[in-house]
Amino acid sequence: MISPWDDGVRFEVKVQPRSSRNELAGFQQGVLKVKLTAPPVEGEANQALISFLAEVLGTGKRNVEILKGETSRLKLVGVHGISPAEAENRLKKFR
Repeated sequence: MISPWDDGVRFEVKVQPRSSRNELAGFQQGVLKVKLTAPPVEGEANQALISFLAEVLGTGKRNVEILKGETSRLKLVGVHGISPAEAENRLKKFR
């Protein structure tokens, strides 16, 4: 579920590392599932997640941050400079 946060939005993400390609797998119980090719070592999956979400949401990588869950598959992500409606539309279009 996408909710307002500071000057942007925040939402929960479940990461599936070592996938065959980077892709959005939709929302499941209010959590966005994201498949990434990067392995979950030395922060590679986190950096891949930030880059991928920045691309999907049409913003810079500096505007995307992991607020909680850096070492977990379940993360809370914050994105500056985007409204909840705008984020929802961009996520739907990318699928």
